[in-house]
Amino acid sequence: MPFPQPLIRPRLARSLGNRCPCSPRSYSTPRTILSSSAEIQSAEAYCSNLLQKYDSPSSTLRAFIPPHAQPAHRFHPACRRPAPPILARQHQRRLRGATPKQPVSILLAHVLNDLSATAQGGKPALSKSWFLRVIDAREKYLNNAPYPDLVALEAYAENTYSTLLYLTLQALPLHSLVLDHLASHIGKASGIIAVLRGLPLLAFPPPPNHHSNSAGLSPGVEMQRSGSRQGAVTLPLDVMAEVGLREEDVFRKGAEAEGLRDAVFKVATRASDHLITARSMLRQLQKGEDFDHAFEGEVEEERQDYGEEGDGKGKSEVEKGFGVLMPAVSADLWLKKLEKLDFDIFRVELRRREWKLPWKAYWAYTRQKF
Repeated sequence: MPFPQPLIRPRLARSLGNRCPCSPRSYSTPRTILSSSAEIQSAEAYCSNLLQKYDSPSSTLRAFIPPHAQPAHRFHPACRRPAPPILARQHQRRLRGATPKQPVSILLAHVLNDLSATAQGGKPALSKSWFLRVIDAREKYLNNAPYPDLVALEAYAENTYSTLLYLTLQALPLHSLVLDHLASHIGKASGIIAVLRGLPLLAFPPPPNHHSNSAGLSPGVEMQRSGSRQGAVTLPLDVMAEVGLREEDVFRKGAEAEGLRDAVFKVATRASDHLITARSMLRQLQKGEDFDHAFEGEVEEERQDYGEEGDGKGKSEVEKGFGVLMPAVSADLWLKKLEKLDFDIFRVELRRREWKLPWKAYWAYTRQKF
């Protein structure tokens, strides 16, 4: 079915116009020498710092994740930041064998040990194939290769951000096709937004060892031209071709490149569509209605015992797992700010922390709306 009513662009009246090859088995704790308490505490502090530095919205929203699942939530930024160390190591080991003495790996092993100890029926707590899906998707774009089209960008967001939400739901544990369906749309929106937010920093990389979540570029072209290193433009190629945007124009003109705002608008609209769809699904669920479209993802082996959508349990499941869906709040705030700034992706305001997020998140959580 077509997407719901898209994001409306102000002041611009023109019309713009396989399954993972790895094993589907779930991931249980590998044979490993357990880390000491000091190592685990150090790893938790390290990952909390990563979360705060590279993904401050997730750091704020962590408060809405149940305490026993928060350690599983802390290693998310290691799977999102450029060239994360866990990817190369875990990909080489394919999540088998001894745990590397690296903070993210130590915390991951600790989480798996804890979850395996509480797993019911001997079933492994977290899906191995979902971990490998995240790793493979990140590895594919570690060199900042462009996305061929919007569909490829959505697939990347599904295989990273959405899949990390599935793993967090497993850590609660909540095995629900309804929650996974909502998480799929929210994760796609979050992944698309992450690509947009990172566009200025990838196009004009800052000096080494000066990368931060709050650092940004001024709207002027002077600062953009001053960088000695040329990066990459990661917008989908089909969108760039449609609006007539050329990569070299972005490098030469920065925010003033012809077609850049149009391209950002089209990509942001797709993220907004996913949020609108998730919001509509939540309202239908709370009214006791069936969803007006089926889950787009595969009902894989991990989901064989999840039950069907519309089995009457969805409302109570969403109430239990609503904290995992909270990235919808930060995504919505960022899209509204982008729209207010007329889709100028180089505006420094888009890389500042959102002061409204804590109370907006509390409002959404207490009312079960986003």
